[in-house]
Amino acid sequence: MKLRHFTLIGAALVTLAATAGAQQTLEAPRSAFKGVDPQGNWSAAIVRTERGHLIGNPEAETRLIEFVSYTCGHCANFAVEGEPAIDLTLLTPGKMSLEVRPVIRNALDLTVSLLVQCGDPAGFKDRHRAFMYGQSQWLAKFQNAPQSQQAIWARADKASRMNAASALGLADMMVQRGQSLTEVNACIMNDAAAQKLIDNNTADRLEFKVPGTPSFALDGNLLSEVHSWDALYPVLSERVAAVEAAATPTP
Repeated sequence: MKLRHFTLIGAALVTLAATAGAQQTLEAPRSAFKGVDPQGNWSAAIVRTERGHLIGNPEAETRLIEFVSYTCGHCANFAVEGEPAIDLTLLTPGKMSLEVRPVIRNALDLTVSLLVQCGDPAGFKDRHRAFMYGQSQWLAKFQNAPQSQQAIWARADKASRMNAASALGLADMMVQRGQSLTEVNACIMNDAAAQKLIDNNTADRLEFKVPGTPSFALDGNLLSEVHSWDALYPVLSERVAAVEAAATPTP
């Protein structure tokens, strides 16, 4: 199978910005999420979907899709600022499900996405956050590499993916989490899985017209101009308040 060629655009590969000092929390005064009493641990329920991974209660009334690129600095910021709060307060008690779908903007996105989906779905969250939290380190290695080397990685074929995973320490990150190098290499070289990621990306672009990353779809509808935790927080707060109000019996 011949993968379509990717060109790595320098401007698309931005380093992880400094984490914002003031962060919105779900336990803030007057928050619609305040007082949630978790009755289970739905955040540990993870299944592979047609286009990504679903975390949480699959029967939850509220469903959020998170479109992320692993080479996107704003996506890494969201992983640090928003995902833990959502995980603890909405996913754990089963009030919402979160589906994470990768956006393939370049060849490096393709390589990392193959690694993130490599292995048991139960380990997806750990792999996802490992690459997001460590983005500034492995992405800096890419940016400091000679242009000739970057051009090789841009081919996105088996050999170039293997080369990038080794040179940037991506494969080592997986091995450090208990996966065998044999399994990791098999995932990197899986052309069928790579083409599936590309095809899924095309399908999401056609269905949701995702303008950039991170982007979010709430209950099947893309949220306009919502690309950060600060912007997403009030939308989720309003949605949860509406669901809880509708579930409250009328006296």
